[in-house]
Amino acid sequence: MTRSNNNRRPVYLTAVGLLVLSLGAVFVVRSFGSESGADGLLGGKCDEPTQVKLSTTPEFQPQLDQATKALMAKGGEDGNPCLQFTITAAQSASVAQEISTAGDNRPDLWVPDSSLWVGRADDGESIPSIAVPSLATSPLVLVGRSDNFANTSSWLGLFATTQPALLDPGKQSSGALALLAVQAERAKTSASNSQVAKVLVPLAQRLGSMPKPYTEVSGPLSRASSEGSSVVVPMSEQAFVKYQDDNPAAPLKAIVPRSGTLLMDYPVVVTAKNNAEAITEAGKALGEQMLSDGVSQSRDDAGFRDALMSPLGEGRGVGDITQLTKPTASAIEKTLLSWTTLSLSAHSLAVIDVSGSMAEKVPGSAKTRMQLTIEAAGNGLKLFPDSAELGLWVFSTKIGPEQADFKKLVSIGKLTPGHRQQMINNLTSQSARVGGGTGLYDTAIAAVREVRSQYNSGAVNTVLLFTDGKNDDPGSVGLDRALQILEGLKDPARPVRIIALGIGPDADETELKRLAQATGGQSYVARNPTDLQDVFIDALQNR
Repeated sequence: MTRSNNNRRPVYLTAVGLLVLSLGAVFVVRSFGSESGADGLLGGKCDEPTQVKLSTTPEFQPQLDQATKALMAKGGEDGNPCLQFTITAAQSASVAQEISTAGDNRPDLWVPDSSLWVGRADDGESIPSIAVPSLATSPLVLVGRSDNFANTSSWLGLFATTQPALLDPGKQSSGALALLAVQAERAKTSASNSQVAKVLVPLAQRLGSMPKPYTEVSGPLSRASSEGSSVVVPMSEQAFVKYQDDNPAAPLKAIVPRSGTLLMDYPVVVTAKNNAEAITEAGKALGEQMLSDGVSQSRDDAGFRDALMSPLGEGRGVGDITQLTKPTASAIEKTLLSWTTLSLSAHSLAVIDVSGSMAEKVPGSAKTRMQLTIEAAGNGLKLFPDSAELGLWVFSTKIGPEQADFKKLVSIGKLTPGHRQQMINNLTSQSARVGGGTGLYDTAIAAVREVRSQYNSGAVNTVLLFTDGKNDDPGSVGLDRALQILEGLKDPARPVRIIALGIGPDADETELKRLAQATGGQSYVARNPTDLQDVFIDALQNR
C-alpha cells in the first residue's frame, strides 16, 4: 500500500525546527562527525562529554542521528549523561570483520541490523556484549510477483518452486537470514537433510557462479518485476516498504511463509576496548531515547517496527507475523560456513565403477546398480552451473590403455553446453563390463593425480568416486600402500579430496572411508542403491 504523510510530516518537521531554535539559547551547536554531515546539540553543562564512536547500517543512521541529537541536548541535566557521538555507516558484516581482525576503525558502540553478526565479531579475546537487545525490528519477507506465492507454507517450499535471488549471505543480513530461516523452520516442517540440500546445493552453485554477488536489492527486484518472472527476493520489510514508496506501481508483493520468519533486530552492542563501563551506560541511554514514545512515529515512518514487532501503521508491510526460533551462534556459524563451501565452484572428476557386479539388479527395482548410478550422476550434473569444471572416467580391471584399471572418457573442463552434452552422452552409454573386477586403489590414486595436475585454486577440487564393491585387482598395490601414496599426495595449500560413494550391500564402508580420509575427504554408503540420489546430494552438501 502506498501511503501519504502530506498532512503530518510538515507539522512534525516544524515542531523539530522550533525545538532546535528554542534550544539554541541554552546549548552550543557542535559537529559530532556524522557521515551524513548533520550537527548535534551538546548540553551547556557538559564541558568534558564522553566521546562515543557509533557505527550502524546506512538505513538506520537517520534514526540514530535524531536520537543522539536529542540525547546530547539533555546531557548534564536530570541525571542524563554527557555524551558526544560520532556516527558512521557501514554494512554489519564489514564492521564485524573490522572488530574481529582488530582493525583501526573499531567503533565504541555498534548497532548492526542483525544480532547474527555479534558472534562473528570475536577478536580472539572477547565477544562484544549487548547493552540493549533491540532498538527496532524488521521481519524478513519474500518479495515477488503474486503468481509465485500459490503455496506459502515454508521458505524451503517457496525456494524449491521459484528462483530465489539472495543478497550475498556472507555480507548481507537478508541473505544470511534467508538461509537460517530454511534451517530454523525444520522444527516445524521436519524437512530432511536431503530435501534441504536438493534446494540449497543448486542455489549456492548458481549464485556462487555469478561474476558479482547481489549486494543491493535493486538488481534482483528489477528482475522480479518482469512479466512472468519466477525471481523472488528475501529482504527486510523495511526495505520493501521503502521500495514501495519509491515504486508504487511495481507489481510486487511481500509475504511471510506460514512457518514463520526471522527478524532484523538492531541491538546496541558494546565494542569499546577502553572505558567500557561508560560506553555501556551510553548505549543504555541511547536505548532509552530510541525506545521513547517521541521516537515511535519517526521509526514507523521509516518502515521500522518497534522492539515488540508491532505491525506498521497505515496497513503497510505484512501485518502480524509468526517468529521462528532465533538461531544459536553455532547454528549461524555452521550455516554460513556451509554456504561458503557450497557456493565455491567445482573442479571435479567423476569416476564410475563399471565392473561386472554393477550389472546386478537392485531388489525392489527394475534397474541395475549401473543404471541407478548413471541416473544419480546425471541428475547430479544438473546441480552444477556452466562455470563448474567436470570430467568423467570409468574404471574396472584392465579397462584402459596398457591394461590400466581406468579409462578416461571426458577431460575436466567447463560445463559449456557442448561439454555438458558430452558428459551426458558418455554417461548414458555406459554398461557394466562382464567379468570386470574393481580396480579401486590404482584408480583412486590416478584420479587424485589427474585433478592435482589441473588444480583450480578458486574451486573445490574433488574426485567423486562411485563404486559398489571393494578392490579386487590382485595386480594393484595393497590398501596400506595406496593409503601411503594418497597421504604423500596431500598438500594443505592445494587440497584434492576424494568423495567416495558406496553403492549397495557389497560396498566396503571401511575401505572407502580410509581412502577418503587419506585425502581429507569423506565417504558415504547407500546400502539401498535407490537411495543413491539422496546420498549424492548429501555428499555435495558436505564436500
